[in-house]
Amino acid sequence: MVLATVVGVHAASATPSADGLIAEVYGGGGNSGATFTNDFVELANAGAAPLDLSAYSVQYLPGAPTASSKWQSTPLTGSLAGGGRYLVQEAAGTGGSSALPAPDATGAINMSGTTGTIALVTGADPLTCVTAADCVGDPRVHDLVGYGTALVHEGGGPAAGASNSASVARSSALKDTDDNAADFTAGDPTPQNAAGSGGGGTTPPTSPPPTGPAPVEAKIHDIQGDTRVSPLNGKAVTGATGIVTGIRAYGSSQGYWVQDPKPDANPRTSEGIFVFTGSSVPAVAVGDSVSVDGTVQEFYPGGADTGIQSTTELTKSKVTVASSGNTLPAPVVLDDRSVPDAFVPSAGGGTIENLPLRPADYALDLYASLEGMNVEIGDSRVVGATDPYGEMWVTVKPKQNPTKRGGTLYTGYDDPNSGRLMVQSLIPTATQAFPTANVGDTLRGTTSGPLDYNQFAGTYSVAARTIGTVKSGGIKPEVTGKASSNEATVGTYNVENLAPGNPQSKFDALAQGLVKNLRSPDIVALEEIQDNNGATDDGTVAADQTLQKLTDAIVAAGGPRYSWREIDPVNDKDGGEPGGNIRSVFLFNPEQVGFTDRSGGDSTTPVGVTGTGSKTALTASPGRIAPNDPAWNSSRKPLAAEFTFRGKTLFVIANHFDSKGGDQSIDSRFQPPVRSSEVQRNRQAILEHDFVQQIEQADPHADVVVLGDLNDYQFSPAVTSLTGNGKVLTDLVNTLPAKERYSYVYEGNSQVLDHILVSPALKHVDYDVVHINSEFADQTSDHDPQVIRIKP
Repeated sequence: MVLATVVGVHAASATPSADGLIAEVYGGGGNSGATFTNDFVELANAGAAPLDLSAYSVQYLPGAPTASSKWQSTPLTGSLAGGGRYLVQEAAGTGGSSALPAPDATGAINMSGTTGTIALVTGADPLTCVTAADCVGDPRVHDLVGYGTALVHEGGGPAAGASNSASVARSSALKDTDDNAADFTAGDPTPQNAAGSGGGGTTPPTSPPPTGPAPVEAKIHDIQGDTRVSPLNGKAVTGATGIVTGIRAYGSSQGYWVQDPKPDANPRTSEGIFVFTGSSVPAVAVGDSVSVDGTVQEFYPGGADTGIQSTTELTKSKVTVASSGNTLPAPVVLDDRSVPDAFVPSAGGGTIENLPLRPADYALDLYASLEGMNVEIGDSRVVGATDPYGEMWVTVKPKQNPTKRGGTLYTGYDDPNSGRLMVQSLIPTATQAFPTANVGDTLRGTTSGPLDYNQFAGTYSVAARTIGTVKSGGIKPEVTGKASSNEATVGTYNVENLAPGNPQSKFDALAQGLVKNLRSPDIVALEEIQDNNGATDDGTVAADQTLQKLTDAIVAAGGPRYSWREIDPVNDKDGGEPGGNIRSVFLFNPEQVGFTDRSGGDSTTPVGVTGTGSKTALTASPGRIAPNDPAWNSSRKPLAAEFTFRGKTLFVIANHFDSKGGDQSIDSRFQPPVRSSEVQRNRQAILEHDFVQQIEQADPHADVVVLGDLNDYQFSPAVTSLTGNGKVLTDLVNTLPAKERYSYVYEGNSQVLDHILVSPALKHVDYDVVHINSEFADQTSDHDPQVIRIKP
């Protein structure tokens, strides 16, 4: 058991660990002045009995974490023998001259050389604590070491002296007083693995030092193997031959793809591989025949803790060009026939990376078996519009869950749509324009290039060496229908981090959408309104300047002079972009509806329900629902208010539930993926369900509208809990034809995140998702707004 300290609090003490310990930490691998190419963490067993490490992970937190900082996790395997050592290799830098001894576990965490915190943790799920006080009481923490100036550490202070050339390590006696400053000293890195192989040290050798194992002669298919992880991971190889099929010559992740034109007979093994050159421009050209020596590495974009699949790469390479101008290997055609309908195998929540690939059965297995190889797509419908980074999404299976306007509908967790594929350009957008496409357009002709694993999106993509042309599908931004004089209109719109410093053009475009496309709803719930100085984190929480600028733009666009109501949050307590203090806000047209102002609502006082029947009312209007409940930690609190339309009370609750941040992606190496963020949204949904139920129990005829960005699907546990399985609220998206149920497009999947829900008393409701953003390359927000016309 370990305890950490907080600045200004007495140092904590704890019972020293009796078995598994963190013995040495080194974060300078591959940095300037480093000898070793990789960061590492070395574990030791202070006990006599072996310790099963399959239930543990090594995790890292930056030295000065903020509320939004995330732990990164490397799961462990095997066991740690009594008195033994265990070496965890982490990310490589571009420098260093010596590889680590063969690691016992491999991750991709890019540790700081000078400050950070390492924890040995039960389980692989990332810790959530970001202060010493919180980490102290976490029962999952088996051992913890803060080094440099780390705020999270054991005892009186962090271990001192870590640098690009120095690690911090325990003595050979493995002293553990739970005081990092006392237990660790700085010195030359001395990595040692379970087999006893080591490196570094300060004692002069009595015999010539070992030169390490000789490089393995291997073809590319030998390196790739028949699973997602190379059987030669961490080993030096020589003689990997092939033809250069593509070059990435910009940014900090430069390199090139090589494909062996002489494949083996195994469909599971890829014949292509990416050779990583870091910030160095590759010294090869497309069509070169080359032989490459290097070290095999499994690269996990964003770190292994994200659950993202790895890419097998060659690093620290040496290339020999044999000839130039060679014909490229024929591309593998990806189409409706070659790509399986099934998406990915299940491992019961475990990793699929060591399972033999089944490319004839699963799309992700097919893509893994083609990793780095030359592929081609023909005419393909665009299902995700061009983004600012030179990327779009297409489907190679046009009959797979098409939407009414040409997208691909996300219908459930078990059907992620295997035909979706990202297309990105190998040419920087500054030097060659990437085609602009909207959902429903067609990317015509031939698009070909290496099959990459996009390190930012964490998904397979065609790194287009050649790209087709776009034929318009003709979709236009929608305009909702007109309301009659006896109908009230209520809308919701996530305006994506709106702040006064945004360009005036964004305010104007939002105003046009509200006035023209939504026809100036009587009430609008806005999400992601930032404070008056946006992301500047100086304690400002007021948002009147943001709202004044927006409402002025609405008037300029021909709309009404909206009034607004909102509650400023406690600084930095509602999540979102740090410093932005996003919140939900009500705009309303006072010429159409009345607002019932009732004092008492503030950032920390919960709103309640009082009265019965037609006298049912909120204790404050506006007011926040259970703002102090842990369900709303680092998340927006629901804003409840009373409006009147033609003398009838209308209860409206604006929402922006907790985001999906931290969830494993649908193409994670863990299948099915863990949706860890659901836990908080489920609690939020239950609290709000109970609040709405109080209103309806007080007045069964109450007109209630719950709306906003719930950050979850119509079939999710959170939304079904909020609706009470349809008994307390009706989720109106379910009343639309199936092909129209979406408000957001993510990775080529048209899906629902935004909702309008109504109480049973509201029987005359017309509902419309107004598609003006999510399907278009030119977006004002990444969400589509929604509106209802009701007769209270």
